[in-house]
Amino acid sequence: MTTQSSFITHLVELRSRVLKALASVLVIFMALAYWAQDLYGILAAPLVATIPEGASMIATSVASPFFAPFKLTMVLSFFIAIPYVLYQIWGFIAPGLYRNEKKLVAPLLLSSTLLFYSGMAFAYFVVFPLAFSFFAAVAPDDVLISPDISEYLSFVLKIFFAFGVAFEIPVAIILMCWTGMTTPDQLRAKRSHVIVAAFVVGMLLTPPDVISQVLLAIPMWFLFEVGVVVGGWYTKNARRDQDPNDEVSMDPKPEEEKNN
Repeated sequence: MTTQSSFITHLVELRSRVLKALASVLVIFMALAYWAQDLYGILAAPLVATIPEGASMIATSVASPFFAPFKLTMVLSFFIAIPYVLYQIWGFIAPGLYRNEKKLVAPLLLSSTLLFYSGMAFAYFVVFPLAFSFFAAVAPDDVLISPDISEYLSFVLKIFFAFGVAFEIPVAIILMCWTGMTTPDQLRAKRSHVIVAAFVVGMLLTPPDVISQVLLAIPMWFLFEVGVVVGGWYTKNARRDQDPNDEVSMDPKPEEEKNN
């Protein structure tokens, strides 16, 4: 197989897997579209529980009551489809990996999915109630709290994304240790810098309130410590299991060239 034909084959496979991933999101969206209003009600529950009696959420745009729930449903469909999307990514890159690399990447894909969901759940069940209660408590007495539904959706999606990505810290640390970019001992020596960076990142990724910043920075610090421990364990196992004669499973050509 020539280089050009091999490249085209990979492009065709990539297109096929991208289309499958997009189709999975579309199928989930179509299944959830009927309950779009209910889903938005669930999302708004932490805020509604904290606003004063008699107040309610408002829509400052004519089309917001229609588009906001469906926008949420689309984003939620993607979040739900993440395992299948990652499976398609895994199916595309797996043939080019060594056996010891497959042993590492497969658990990382699973753990990264669970960590992303954990970050979203932490934001919804812990951060939202505390942050919204704080906002309601510090609001002036003569101000009626009536959040716009579109603004609220944008706010919570940013929080979901920030916490979902922040909870991927252990996976990032494991990859850095495994590839040799750093070592667990070097990371431990820079712990004080990491703590400061966690609070800076918390400030940048969250809205300008102290509660959400701290509630993001502390889990990031904790996940850093977890990543250092697991990264050291992964590195030791990878070195122990590494086989210098291990070749890429899909392409035996390098071995044939070596024998020639």
